[in-house]
Amino acid sequence: MSELFDDDPRDTTPRSTSRRSRALVITAVVVIVAFFGLTTFSALYTDRLWFTAAGYGSVFSTLFWTRTGLFLGFGALMAVIVAVNIVLAYRFRPLFRPSSPEQTNLDRYRDAVTPIRTWLVIGIVVVLGIFAGTSGAGQWRTWMLWRNSQEFGTTDAYFKRDIGFYVFDLPWLHFMVDFTMAALVVGLIAAGVTHYLYGGVRLQASRDRLSGAAQVQLSVLLGFFVLAKAGDYYLDRFDLVNQGGRLITGITYTDENAVLPAKGILMGIALICAVLFFLNVWRRTWTLPSVGLALLALSAILLGMIWPGIVQQFQVKPSEADREAKYIAANIAATREAYDLESIDSEAYTSNSTANADAAGTLSAESASVPLVDPQLVRQTFEQNQQGRAYYSVADVLDVDRYEIDGIDRALVLGVRELDQSGLNAGDQNWSNLHTVYTHGNGVIAAYANQRGSDDNSPGTDIQWAEGNQTNPDGSRQDALSQATGDYESRIYFGEDSPDYSVVGKQSEGSASVELSLAGPNQDEDQTTTYDGEGGVDIGSTFRQLLYAVKFGEPNFLLSGRVHENSQVLYNRTPRERVEKVAPWLTIDDDVYPAVVDGKVVWIVDGYTTTDRYASAERESFETMTQDSLQNTTGLATLPTDEINYMRNAVKATVDAYDGTVTLYEWDEEDPILKAWMGAFPDTVVAKSEISDELMEHLRYPEDLFKVQRYQYARYHITDETAWYQGDDRWEVPEDPNSQGDLQPPYRLFVDETVGAEGATTSQETWSLTSTFVPFGRSNLASFVSVNSDATSPDYGKITVRELTDQNTKGPGLIANEFSNDDNVREALLPFQSGQSPPLFGNLLTLPVQDGLIYVEPVYAVRAGSTSSYPILRFVLVSYGDEVGIGATMTAALADALNVDPETVTDPTVPEPDPGNPGDPEPTQTINQQIRDLLAQAEAAFADADQALTDGDPVTYAEKVQEARQLISDAVALANTRPGGATGSTGGDTASGATDGATDGATEGAAQ
Repeated sequence: MSELFDDDPRDTTPRSTSRRSRALVITAVVVIVAFFGLTTFSALYTDRLWFTAAGYGSVFSTLFWTRTGLFLGFGALMAVIVAVNIVLAYRFRPLFRPSSPEQTNLDRYRDAVTPIRTWLVIGIVVVLGIFAGTSGAGQWRTWMLWRNSQEFGTTDAYFKRDIGFYVFDLPWLHFMVDFTMAALVVGLIAAGVTHYLYGGVRLQASRDRLSGAAQVQLSVLLGFFVLAKAGDYYLDRFDLVNQGGRLITGITYTDENAVLPAKGILMGIALICAVLFFLNVWRRTWTLPSVGLALLALSAILLGMIWPGIVQQFQVKPSEADREAKYIAANIAATREAYDLESIDSEAYTSNSTANADAAGTLSAESASVPLVDPQLVRQTFEQNQQGRAYYSVADVLDVDRYEIDGIDRALVLGVRELDQSGLNAGDQNWSNLHTVYTHGNGVIAAYANQRGSDDNSPGTDIQWAEGNQTNPDGSRQDALSQATGDYESRIYFGEDSPDYSVVGKQSEGSASVELSLAGPNQDEDQTTTYDGEGGVDIGSTFRQLLYAVKFGEPNFLLSGRVHENSQVLYNRTPRERVEKVAPWLTIDDDVYPAVVDGKVVWIVDGYTTTDRYASAERESFETMTQDSLQNTTGLATLPTDEINYMRNAVKATVDAYDGTVTLYEWDEEDPILKAWMGAFPDTVVAKSEISDELMEHLRYPEDLFKVQRYQYARYHITDETAWYQGDDRWEVPEDPNSQGDLQPPYRLFVDETVGAEGATTSQETWSLTSTFVPFGRSNLASFVSVNSDATSPDYGKITVRELTDQNTKGPGLIANEFSNDDNVREALLPFQSGQSPPLFGNLLTLPVQDGLIYVEPVYAVRAGSTSSYPILRFVLVSYGDEVGIGATMTAALADALNVDPETVTDPTVPEPDPGNPGDPEPTQTINQQIRDLLAQAEAAFADADQALTDGDPVTYAEKVQEARQLISDAVALANTRPGGATGSTGGDTASGATDGATDGATEGAAQ
């Protein structure tokens, strides 16, 4: 019957079917390989095009060749080790194998392997080489830091080695030792399997289980492995300075007196074991190597685990404070150095605030710049008032910056009007609209942070716009920011909410523009424009269009008429993404903020160098240290974990919002890690001296660095090791009263600071980043901390801590509770709390004033049941001298707290008016406003003098010139009465500058 199922030799169909199946399989394999090959090539080639277009082609080349070299080097090393061991094992296989059931069972495998043994070996070494190469390529950061290592100039407390050894050298040495051990283990397994397959290892034999060749080869491999383990024990000694523990990061008493000696003993035992394995090449006995290996394992348990536990339990615990004192001291010193906490100025501060009417004028002046416009709550307000179209939006949390407007430094809350394609009608969301029409945002929206108008005097009850696309009720334009900075390029192609990619460019000069722009305040219809910057990648050729069609999975790159020979594609468009790509070694601050600089909108990005290997410094999670109620994402991307113990603001980067140009400026010129990366990527970081004056005015102290420093300083403000151990003066960042479970974020505002050298100090308002501390587990205030955030100041980065001498001073949580329980506040907020839309409480700000602390919190309300409603500032809450006030404005709230008439809350430094002096200012004006009025009158007097000279009236000319000069003298004298002299809080010599301008104008007029 079996013949019925045999193949007929005359039947050729099966052979044809076999050929067809083989052809289909080969075709499928070729197609799959071609697909993955094209995808990989597309990603790599387009990446190269992007780096070249961005001006950082050298970064791509360096990364590509470094990773390729590491991949090939370590892949080849692993492949050679495995291949050599397999070949040697096969080459020295026994020629005769005793007959046994074991060998009989292996015959079938030998018969199957022998015909394909060459291809099998090649396949094994290729696969293992790929894994090893991938591992090596992943160490490009470690390799480049090792190759470009620098010295910190500081040594650790125990091994007396430069910190650079732990940061740059030790990680690479560890990888090399670990890779060597892994390669030896894989080679040992490969050799053992080959020997077993060909009879060199006979597991079931009663004696002579290993052939001579197998014993030699395995002994040598084991000897090298144990030798590498000895090297590993040696390097492990240095890791103790970065070892995290229950008490501190770094060496402790147990480490120095138990673990460290144990590592030395284990290293010695490993060396002896290695010698025994090498001797086994000639002795041909496994007794001594086995005993040595057992001794090593037993010692690792006894000395590495049990003995340290005994020392910790019976020597350290009974008197831990004394035993660990010197180690805590080393940890304190290293931590303060690593986080740059050593230069913090701490001063005693007493809050003697008393609510009385006499303080009204002073408090009004000192609190005039308090920011009441909450950057987190007014997003909808900005959008409803200024977005213009549904497809424009601003960031979830707006930014705070300062600009000199009319000679005065003003804090502004601002956001970029970016494109939000989700606002488009669903029917309009086609490829052409999304990627060629709606391509960019338009302009900047800004509001005065202190809710005062452009004159910085009369407070409003709604947002006062400094820059917008509408007109004010009086018909004037909302362009104070534009007037202060000059006209700027308003098109925003690169921003935090930009589309994934856009195709831009006109086919010819005569072609119509298709990109939509927002209409101006005096235009009825939206305008069209065409991008003509250099930030895109040219895709004029069919080849490039094919590659980008593959990259984005979009055939329209090849089919659409909107893609032509003059087209560019814009992608990787967020500022964070662009900086991370050109500087992949940086950690990026979470807060990327815009500024109008040199006629364009730029995004300013703070970049950090970080490590987790600064010897003995306290290591902590970056996310834990920076998390608060405003934090969106962690910027950490350059370490295996998010733990760090060293941080520097090494780079200030800018990204042009129009053409995407990325510029990296060296900021911390002493940072060794930055120097190492600048050696690895030469000519990518621009010198600090290249920063323009206008850009410098908008650089500020970064938030994430300040958060990390305040987190560590909460405990490491204590420098005595005994007090640190006891923890009796430990602080913590308070919880945000409006966001349970989250820390209170730092806030930017003007703080009255003492500046200048000793003996010549003055007091002036400084643009600062501020926060508070409360005692650990308590709610009263421990201290107020601020850092000078003005990059133009010689005191930039100076951190000042005001420690409260009164332990009963209320903290933010207690103040918020007082606000909630105050009868007047509850009565005012009752109509809102009973509705469907409860009031929104803004930032609870703490501000030191002349004789104490003042707390300010804005309260917003939203109309319920309306999709077009937005938060409106309805009330301001103030706490001063244990009194709570509420009002529609800061002035009204302060007057309520002090129980005075709001009309009497004026600046006490304003002189009384003199009816006989025409230049005498109004008593309700601030000093800066008086100066401006005097200078304006001087300008008018000079103009009258010029006219008199033209009319041939020299007597009137002389009188007007004398009048103008007197007005200027009065302005200068008044400016000198301000805190800080003529400069005052304006950040510039306003009075003298205006004097020069007025004088020059008069001189020029006289010459004519």
